[in-house]
Amino acid sequence: MRRFTRVASVVAVAGLVATACGSSKPSSTPATTAAGATTATTAASSGGSGGTKFQACMVTDTGGIDDRSFNASSYQGLKDAAASDPAIVPSYVPSTTESDYTPNINSLVQKGCGIIVTVGFLMGDATQAAAKANPNQKFAIVDYNYSPPLPNVLGLIFNTAQAGFLGGYLAAGMTKTGTVATFGGQKLPTVTVYMDGFYDGVQYYNSQHGKHVKVLGWNEATQNGTFTGDFTDQSKGKSDTLAFIQQGADIIFPVAGNVGLGAAAAAQQNGNGVHLLWVDTDGCVSAPQYCSLFYSSVVKGISVAVAKAATDAAKGSFTGGNYVGTLANNGVGLAPYAKDVPQSLQTELATVKQGIISGSIKVASPSAPASS
Repeated sequence: MRRFTRVASVVAVAGLVATACGSSKPSSTPATTAAGATTATTAASSGGSGGTKFQACMVTDTGGIDDRSFNASSYQGLKDAAASDPAIVPSYVPSTTESDYTPNINSLVQKGCGIIVTVGFLMGDATQAAAKANPNQKFAIVDYNYSPPLPNVLGLIFNTAQAGFLGGYLAAGMTKTGTVATFGGQKLPTVTVYMDGFYDGVQYYNSQHGKHVKVLGWNEATQNGTFTGDFTDQSKGKSDTLAFIQQGADIIFPVAGNVGLGAAAAAQQNGNGVHLLWVDTDGCVSAPQYCSLFYSSVVKGISVAVAKAATDAAKGSFTGGNYVGTLANNGVGLAPYAKDVPQSLQTELATVKQGIISGSIKVASPSAPASS
């Protein structure tokens, strides 16, 4: 049973608009059509309106299509684009290792995809190489941007330090032990940006309430912390979480894709009031079996941004550059709160959110993208 009520903090990404300013990445393998998608027999160079099919193709990162995180969200964006325009045909190719990126991307170039979406910071170099070698091919890349911008690549990046800050404030307001924790999959800017925000949000709560809530797993000042080394091994997430629990943490924020399921399993196994914040997507949707453990999720509007890139490409209105999701444009935020999050804390969080948007509360992270 879902234990939360819908509140204003949920990310309202329906009106997300991608604006230009610069970015991109590449990969290859035999193209695999995703379940439920039909393979287009005709490459689409024209818009999605006539009888011509428009192939919207994606290369996953190594976490896989069912990572309950950015790969799944990105592909959902392509499926949403297809739902809005039946001429758009989504498909994806999986990457098992980083060596798959370039061949996967190249296979989709050869397939004649109308747009190729690459997913993840680690695909930055491969996407850039493919984009420069194929200047007429349209690309979008999730969690990466280029400076200067590439004209045929749209970088979709998100200032998740802002949303992470809200998550840290929420965790500090809900902890009963005075200790919370976070860990990452790999030490990448798209991971540490969440952790920076979370850490700073806890410190801000402490300063506002005269508390001393402690953060395990990450130190923003030193940029050192706990990482499992990948986004797939759930046993590592479980063992790290059990170690945090033994040190007194009662709220865990995993920034590690599927590895976070191990953290949820550890919290469930512990059974002593340990809760989590999920990452990237609403955990009650992507991991409903653990919904009762989630106070909220720190989310970014990947699916809406990807859907817009695909539909723009199909309509012939695609432009390269960068889109940056923020609290101000509803590109990042918190998912619905659990029902046991007090209204008083929800009100504080709404005030903090407006302070971040106005600039009166500064959220700084060395991993955060530029605002435009």
